[in-house]
Amino acid sequence: MSYRAPLSEYQFLFDHVVNYSEIAAQDRFEDATSDVVAAVLNEAGHLSADKIAPLNRNGDLTPAYLENGVVRTSPGFAEGFKAIAEGGWIGMSAQPEFGGMGLPMTVTTAVNEMMAGACLSLQLAPLMSQGQIEALEHHASDELKALYLPKLISGEWTGTMNLTEPQAGSDVGALSSKAEPNGDGSFSVTGQKIYISWGDHDVAENVCHLVLARLPDGVAGTKGISLFLVPKYLPDDAGNPGVANTLKVVSLEHKMGLHGSPTAVMQFDGAKGWLVGPEAGGMRAMFTMMNNARLGVGGQGIGAAEGALQKAMIYACERKQGRSPIENGTGTIMDHADVRRMLAVMKADVFAARAIALMCAAAIDMQSATGSSGWGAKAAFLTPIAKAFGTETGMRVSEMGVQVHGGMGFIEETGAAQFYRDVRVTAIYEGTNGIQAMDLVARKLMDGGDAAFALLDEVEQFTEAAREACPALAEPLWEATESLRETTEWMLAQDALNTRFAGAVPYLKAFARVLGGYVHLKAAITEQRKGSRTKLATVYMARLLPEHVSLLSEARVGDSDLYALSADELASV
Repeated sequence: MSYRAPLSEYQFLFDHVVNYSEIAAQDRFEDATSDVVAAVLNEAGHLSADKIAPLNRNGDLTPAYLENGVVRTSPGFAEGFKAIAEGGWIGMSAQPEFGGMGLPMTVTTAVNEMMAGACLSLQLAPLMSQGQIEALEHHASDELKALYLPKLISGEWTGTMNLTEPQAGSDVGALSSKAEPNGDGSFSVTGQKIYISWGDHDVAENVCHLVLARLPDGVAGTKGISLFLVPKYLPDDAGNPGVANTLKVVSLEHKMGLHGSPTAVMQFDGAKGWLVGPEAGGMRAMFTMMNNARLGVGGQGIGAAEGALQKAMIYACERKQGRSPIENGTGTIMDHADVRRMLAVMKADVFAARAIALMCAAAIDMQSATGSSGWGAKAAFLTPIAKAFGTETGMRVSEMGVQVHGGMGFIEETGAAQFYRDVRVTAIYEGTNGIQAMDLVARKLMDGGDAAFALLDEVEQFTEAAREACPALAEPLWEATESLRETTEWMLAQDALNTRFAGAVPYLKAFARVLGGYVHLKAAITEQRKGSRTKLATVYMARLLPEHVSLLSEARVGDSDLYALSADELASV
């Protein structure tokens, strides 16, 4: 199957849903006109379809492997990464003074999603570099920026993120990696890290690791953690890769999917590194990278969903099975109501998830262009929703894509199962979706709910304006928004965080469902409720938005029922 970048969808969302013209009107992005953006997206679409998508199956069937201490990547991946790097796609939103394009994050989000839909395993490499670039831009010294940013932006070098250890997963503060000052401004970093995406490879000259470690006087927990930049090869006086640093790949993980993406166990043995940000400021610096990655990972889920949807659509339009239940049918399974239901729901969810991710990116762009705390609060609130809902959509749509294929979906040769296997980890890495939800009901409500209520006000104001013209779509959305407002107030009234946490995941899902209704209503109003987008919005409002009722009910149950069952009772056979 040939992947096709959904360029018309991006253009529609930019023009009619996320108000890209407002971003382009800012001085910071004045060169990123609509015409320029259209050309950028078109070029990225061709790259994704022609150069990257053909590598997807290779990565699955011929995984990366470790040979004599060096990771060898899947056939064609080096050439694919070179095409991404030479096109400048790694540094799309990076600072121009270091070789970046300085484009809005909204554009980068769309391009990253395209590449993820084409080949998720390969796209993960530039995504990691983009996160490291942003972390260095915000926190590194001028010397480190001058040396590393041009190389990372050009793709000559790549970046990684090293947080997790065998005994310290989500509890980062339990890490045992240590850093000792060398007396010359550098540090010796020692420890082992696991689950390091693209921790080593043969597609670029150098690999630059951002590593969390504790200095000798670092206090326990996250407050005592610092961040260090530790390259695979130490740069020489000319800034080129020199002698090998004292670090190595211990092994590569054997994974359910993403076989083409090498996930390494990394060992640092007094490896030379440099401090990024202040001492004990590691978590703040690392979260800059992680927040960038969380939006990107949400886009990975959406990209996988798009790929799975396209494959399922093609199969449904070609597969002949049984008698057509409708007059003048095609004779394919597309005629059958349940297949039509699955495809319509898949398409409606992909649209909703994509729009939410672009709304988040647009808020980031407006905050960076204006410095507005309101835009910043909106971006922060939308980030966990974009990550969790994007990846949940990826899993749900790719799983449904297997179902559309029937028995053939369970056969690996069709390629339908790969989308599900590849996307499954996106709900786990960069903070599990449960952690995203806990963040939403805890940190993101610490403002008294201001950001949440501002977003709900935005939805209700638009819905109010649409009630007379489009009551069939606006009325259920208005009611859902009011119910979500009431549950938000309930969350704020709970002093015990564990009570909130017990309902955090359904609360996040319900918020995403309401936002999905909002963007579908926008789409319907744009075409004056007469076309295919109105029909798709009708599917969403009738079949997906109603989920908010049970989700909000669960969100308000509390935690007493969960702890009424003892650990022994839960574990009993």
